[in-house]
Amino acid sequence: MKKNSAITDLLNVMARLRSPTGCPWDREQSHLTLRRHAIEEVYELIDAIEAKDDHEMAEELGDLLLQVVFHCQLARERGAFDFEKVCRLIVEKLVRRHPHVFGETKVKGVDEVWANWEKIKHAEKKGTRHERASAFDGIPKHLPALLRAEKLVKKARKVLNDEHGSKRQFSRTALARKLFELAGQAQRQGWSAEELLSDEVKRRERAFRQLEKD
Repeated sequence: MKKNSAITDLLNVMARLRSPTGCPWDREQSHLTLRRHAIEEVYELIDAIEAKDDHEMAEELGDLLLQVVFHCQLARERGAFDFEKVCRLIVEKLVRRHPHVFGETKVKGVDEVWANWEKIKHAEKKGTRHERASAFDGIPKHLPALLRAEKLVKKARKVLNDEHGSKRQFSRTALARKLFELAGQAQRQGWSAEELLSDEVKRRERAFRQLEKD
């Protein structure tokens, strides 16, 4: 292999795997068939981070990077975009959304950073097909139900001043046990806690969107 940067080597290896004389499995893949692999790699990376295992973390980051490179190769083959464009877009976004670092904007703290980020993001999407008509747009549909519920509640509190849930206070341990018990109760009754919560999140989101309009 020629002396290139490691990322160039990776791009070349990926292109070779997808070539007519490459790997049959890699050649069969599509954006759709790869989608679950990216999720799995993220979870494996989280395991490595929580284990404080630097070697494993480096390896898992490489596996996650492979998913990015794989999708870029597929997109390049159909003339959509390539790895260079992906890198360019994220660089431009980071510079644009950090005017307090790369521009003259002054901020007093993290809250103002986030406020500016949201304003800039809104301006970027305004008038495009990605413009968000609702404050509840943008929550990934395929998040696990509990994560999706957390994001939905957070937005509802911010947008609608909705303080959903019981006023009863739980300790961290007591609440964790309650969540576990509810999952067990659902299982004993032959239901999936994930599916139950997912359905409830969808119902709540429809209600929140209606309140937003009213």
